[in-house]
Amino acid sequence: MSDLEMEHTTSSPKSWADCAPTLVAVAAGRAPADLVIRGGRLVNVQSREVLEGWQVAIAEGRFAYVGPDAGHCIGEGTRVIEAEGRFLIPGLIDAHMHIESGMLTPAEFAAAVIPHGTTTMFTDPHEIANVLGLEGVRMMHDEALMQPVNIFTQMPSCAPSAPGLETTGHEISAEDVEEAMAWPGIVGLGEMMNFPGVAAGDAQMLAEMAGTMRAGKTVGGHYASPDRGLAFHAYAAGGAADDHEGTRESDAIDRVRQGMRSMLRLGSAWYDVESQITAVTEKGLDPRNFVLCTDDCHSGTLVNEGHMDRVLRHAVACGCDPLVALQMATINTATHFGMERELGSIAPGRRADVILTSSLTELPIEHVIARGVTVAEGGRLAVTCPHYDWPESARATVRLGKVLEESDFEIAAPEGAAEVRARVIGVVENQAPTKALVQSLPVRGGIVEGGETAQIALVERHRGTGGVTNGFVSGFGYGPGMAMASTVAHDSHHMIVVGTDRAMMAAAANRLGEVGGGITVWKDGAEIALVRLPIAGLMSDAPAAEVAADAEAMGRAMQACGCTLNNAYMQHSLLALVVIPELRISDLGLVDVTRFEIVPLFED
Repeated sequence: MSDLEMEHTTSSPKSWADCAPTLVAVAAGRAPADLVIRGGRLVNVQSREVLEGWQVAIAEGRFAYVGPDAGHCIGEGTRVIEAEGRFLIPGLIDAHMHIESGMLTPAEFAAAVIPHGTTTMFTDPHEIANVLGLEGVRMMHDEALMQPVNIFTQMPSCAPSAPGLETTGHEISAEDVEEAMAWPGIVGLGEMMNFPGVAAGDAQMLAEMAGTMRAGKTVGGHYASPDRGLAFHAYAAGGAADDHEGTRESDAIDRVRQGMRSMLRLGSAWYDVESQITAVTEKGLDPRNFVLCTDDCHSGTLVNEGHMDRVLRHAVACGCDPLVALQMATINTATHFGMERELGSIAPGRRADVILTSSLTELPIEHVIARGVTVAEGGRLAVTCPHYDWPESARATVRLGKVLEESDFEIAAPEGAAEVRARVIGVVENQAPTKALVQSLPVRGGIVEGGETAQIALVERHRGTGGVTNGFVSGFGYGPGMAMASTVAHDSHHMIVVGTDRAMMAAAANRLGEVGGGITVWKDGAEIALVRLPIAGLMSDAPAAEVAADAEAMGRAMQACGCTLNNAYMQHSLLALVVIPELRISDLGLVDVTRFEIVPLFED
């Protein structure tokens, strides 16, 4: 289309059972199809082959006929698309992701990824669960169901992610999980991050998992530990069906051997596909048990680089057969969630989600159809993505309790000390884990000075207690006179402040209290970047391109402060994630995630 007509699709697709009479009639030639695609090469992910000249007929948003000649399905009102030799591939599926990490609402996230060929997402809104509880999950769920593509919700399992090690704005209970399992868009339990609790037989964690399984739904996994001893086997016995926390080939292999699906992720800052896909490409393991996902992608990545199309291209570039990689981004995922009769392939009865592309390796996304409707063409969105009416309660979530001052970020040394041995969080580029470092730091006037080591602070922002937990972080490369603050701080989503100037740290924190949440960067006494995230302090309902532009400016501001890490903001946002080793910070103190206990800032 040269002039795309915007369509508005809000209703859920009809069930296969409801459509069956029409699908049978179309396939038999007794009724015309709504749409026929011909002249292409159909990629059959069921049989892993390319079928030259095969055609598809679509009726009531589902595939009715898939075969060598759909001429008998064409009637007076049938629209015909000439594929002109292009490949027909299933719409792409993201197996595990958090919409909030895009800094966008579900509507704007959908609008950003549809032109990249993503037609299905399995999402875990545990970020908003930590801020707004079950009500926040319901808001995300409801907006997701309004979209013209398939956005399924996994009920968050862990808020807080590690009880006793952090305080969240709201908590999720086993009763909340049981209630949500009856909602129409809930397909399972979100990643079970409290793996020590599961291994130890924690009653609430096991109740959540059991309730999910009784509902016939999938339990998401998250085992972020290198330990393959009894704790790992106990976690697998608890029912986690997948895991995306692997970073090594052996991680992928170990999970698959335990009956889990290994989710290989490529997000904005997580590059875990290349190191694990060799389990298939070199070790020869059955690829059916491997799926691709993004986990966390910010808006700049979505707008400028892509979404699941980016992951798929990367997997192919890492040596994976394009057809195998495509299975990992379509049918494998649908099968994992028990939806292979609904999604993930171009086959009769399935939702008519299909992409036209001229290359299986370069993967240009040239035409996207979801539920039988053109949703994007030539990189341009062809539908509207309806917005939920977010209430004021979702927009007024940053409560500092007081105006913060420079003194709130001072770290007092033990009496009489001229130097201290401090525990320091060590950032690792392109990976979620951190290193637990120890550094000698000088003391001046009774206050510890970081020197080239930046300070980090966790500012309580849910209940307005005025609490500030201070520590140190290394690896960003920041120079003097800067600070960066963010109300995105996985998973408790208090406020994370990192800086080399305590006055700037106070100014940055107060600025986010003023604007109601987001990310701000300060240098030499002035704000040099701001990303406003008014919904729960996590998301914006502005268009993705606008948020991406602000996020890109934020990235440039971080570089201007001396940071050279790839997508360093993602590292910044995870510094309070107390379920991924080795060292993190929470409102209760420094957390040793190898032992799951709070440790003092200074060594004895």
